[in-house]
Amino acid sequence: MLSFLTGELVEKGNNIAVISCNGVGFEVNVSETTIFELPEVGQLAKLHTYMAVREDAITLFGFASLEEKSAFLKLINVSGIGGKMAIAILSAMPVANLVDAIVSENIKLLSSVKGLGKKTAERLVVELKNSLDDLQITMFATAKTGSTVSSACNEAIETLIAMGLSRMQATDIVKSVSEPNDKAEDIIKKSLKNMNK
Repeated sequence: MLSFLTGELVEKGNNIAVISCNGVGFEVNVSETTIFELPEVGQLAKLHTYMAVREDAITLFGFASLEEKSAFLKLINVSGIGGKMAIAILSAMPVANLVDAIVSENIKLLSSVKGLGKKTAERLVVELKNSLDDLQITMFATAKTGSTVSSACNEAIETLIAMGLSRMQATDIVKSVSEPNDKAEDIIKKSLKNMNK
């Protein structure tokens, strides 16, 4: 079983990344969050991976972080959620927001993910609400070292939500304008400028 891939990033986009390892190109299904975290094409990239094996197909899924992989594994254990649906969920919101949505039973946010109906969102909450402790602890620890979405980004996202944007809209805008060392106020200013284009 493949645990991770490291190699030249040959292609990325449309929830697909292709990584060349020793002359072999691996096509990996990834979330938009992971696409955002990947380097430019031609550079060295690493993805944590999960291989789904069925009678008619072998599918490789990749993740920029172990937290995202952990969330994916929890999602696919929910009845009615397969690998592609789990990737769609992780594309719609960062892991931190997904955990918040499940813990707070935010069915409206979860069911806003394309392809995820209300009943499946409710089942997701019921089945996962009490099994996220390890993921929350890991995310809290890594957040202190800056290896997940920064507190500045989270603050900017919450500010944009307070201004009337949906969580998904706010997250998408912040992801598109933020840089690693930005303060919350910098991200907010750039986000507002981006919205006014």
